[in-house]
Amino acid sequence: MAEMARQERKKQRTRALIRETAWELFAVHGYDATTIKAIADAADVAPRTVTFHFPAKDDLLFADDDYFSADRLEHRLATRPAGQPALETLRQWMVETADDITSSRADRAGDYWRARALRARMIDANDRLRGVARASYAPAERVLAAAIATDLDVEPDALAPRLAAATAVTGLREMYDSREARSFGPEPAADDLVQLVNRVIDFTIAGLASAHADASAGDGRA
Repeated sequence: MAEMARQERKKQRTRALIRETAWELFAVHGYDATTIKAIADAADVAPRTVTFHFPAKDDLLFADDDYFSADRLEHRLATRPAGQPALETLRQWMVETADDITSSRADRAGDYWRARALRARMIDANDRLRGVARASYAPAERVLAAAIATDLDVEPDALAPRLAAATAVTGLREMYDSREARSFGPEPAADDLVQLVNRVIDFTIAGLASAHADASAGDGRA
């Protein structure tokens, strides 16, 4: 069992190295111009090792996001304390995840956050990848919208929860390439990014309160 656990940790380290190496190369040379062989050479692994972990090139950007995934968000919302609003659960989850990533990576945490910023900028520069990114976050938007709708006691397809979910998820996706994120320097710390997480969630909460109030007033007029 110990040997299996060691091998799994090594496998995950290799996977992370390949992914982050690819992000660096994409940012410098562009996504389309970067080959699998170039990624393998830079990561000091064989090309078949890259394709074993990431069968499709897009997987290097969008597979098993360790900071944000619909499945993990859904689990967190389903197990939140009674009475805790969905957006506060999202805030808490994002902050805890940032702390976990930082502590688990020790002296490489700065490199990780820098790589995520590079990834965001590279996606922003490629129209096709922006579309893929939006699509990849759609399941998380639906999960969050359903939880917010439950908080508001409205139908899941009501406008207010859908607007709030889209705002929160888009903000969390876009914050890495914002002027504010760039002001932290090339290697922002988790605490720096938590500031932006809080701004996104606070903005969303304020907008949700306004949208829901307007919707309630409209129902009253009817």
